[in-house]
Amino acid sequence: MQKYQIIPRKFRPKRFSEVAGHKAVVETLKNALLSERIGQAYLFSGMRGCGKTTLARLLAKALNCESLSQDAEPCNGCTSCLEISEGRSLDMIEIDGASNRGIDDIRQLNETVFYAPNKGQYKIYIIDEVHMLTKEAFNALLKTLEEPPKSVKFFFATTEPHKIPATIISRCQRFHLGRIPEEDLIAKLIRIASNLEVEVEREALEQVCTLSEGSLRDAESLFDQLICFGKTPITLALTREVFGLISTEHLFELDEAIQSGNLESAAQLARDLYQSGKDLSSTLDAFLEHFRTYLLTHLGKAPQGPYQKWAGSYTKEHCLSLLNTLLEWQKQMGKMPFKLVHLEMLLFQLVTAKQRIPLEDLALRLIDLEQRLTSEPVTAEIKISPIQLEDPKKIIPPQEKKKEEVFSEPAPETTLEMPKVSTKEDSATEIKTEQKNEPSSPSIHPSHYDTLIRFAAVELEGTTKGSQ
Repeated sequence: MQKYQIIPRKFRPKRFSEVAGHKAVVETLKNALLSERIGQAYLFSGMRGCGKTTLARLLAKALNCESLSQDAEPCNGCTSCLEISEGRSLDMIEIDGASNRGIDDIRQLNETVFYAPNKGQYKIYIIDEVHMLTKEAFNALLKTLEEPPKSVKFFFATTEPHKIPATIISRCQRFHLGRIPEEDLIAKLIRIASNLEVEVEREALEQVCTLSEGSLRDAESLFDQLICFGKTPITLALTREVFGLISTEHLFELDEAIQSGNLESAAQLARDLYQSGKDLSSTLDAFLEHFRTYLLTHLGKAPQGPYQKWAGSYTKEHCLSLLNTLLEWQKQMGKMPFKLVHLEMLLFQLVTAKQRIPLEDLALRLIDLEQRLTSEPVTAEIKISPIQLEDPKKIIPPQEKKKEEVFSEPAPETTLEMPKVSTKEDSATEIKTEQKNEPSSPSIHPSHYDTLIRFAAVELEGTTKGSQ
């Protein structure tokens, strides 16, 4: 009986062409092999399961391959390639940096560096999780790393490159491996499913890739778990059931509650989710992914499957509001001791979010109202028949009247003069001079009189109603 081997180990890439993603890094390494420009040390950094150790092993295999192809691919048939693939090569020494992190371990490594390779052309040291080495161990490695023997190469792998001293990084060629794109992960899983003769839906693979967060090893482990469940074909509903995620039926029940504004349905959905034992954090993640799918439909992505029914019920602003609400509640999730109440209040807020007017719309309405008020001034027609108001221009404030009286008093005369007989012409000239000497009324803004007129109209309306 053949021993079972997990998918991440069984389908580990044996050639550069089988590596998922990282095309620029792979192309750089292959060109370095073809041009024989190999550095003495390489540092591969990146998140978990992105292929750091795999690339280091492939590069080691290609360096000692006896019949390297024209495109810098190892043959996987020579003695060196087979020994490295099986993990029994004496020319490739793999060290766990977390277990061998002291200065004594590095001193022992420095002593073995000067021994010649066993069969291959190079002796290669692969130190995984190199950031776990102590400061003294790094210092002991500096001199050897800077000027190693010509037949020695160092390959380092780490998930936390910021913990490595700058003196070590400066002696290495650094390659950062980012998250593997979803399409590359799906293509890899489809090849694995075809090799294992397993029927699987693409939606299920997309869910697996979402849970893996760009890690190929995580995606392969999750897919292995789905296969062990024993049901085929592997569907999206089966995937959600195996991993404890909420079903799509619950998500669309939430859509119905939001569109109808039914708080009772939201409360019942919260109780169903709580009694089913679903984790609150995974439930919030499912809600975020659900409304993110609707948002993507407004950004050019066509809705697929059952999302076509509800895609037109959400606007872009509504989706953004729901996502912001979920993110805010996700921050407060650890502070709430009563998970059921927390979930109910969250669903209530999602249902009532459609009734709230976004701040952007309110700002636009206020700007539009302000522009209309400035361009079209408000005019009020006031009809006052029984009382006629005086001309406001003739109204002189009390202070101005006092000033007028002060200036209009004649100065005391010291000499006596004979009275003169005034004629019509003299009286006319006197009237003109008086008009000229009259102080000008202060400039009063028209709005002042508009306010007075409106106030008088209100008072008159009140008096007329009281008399009736």
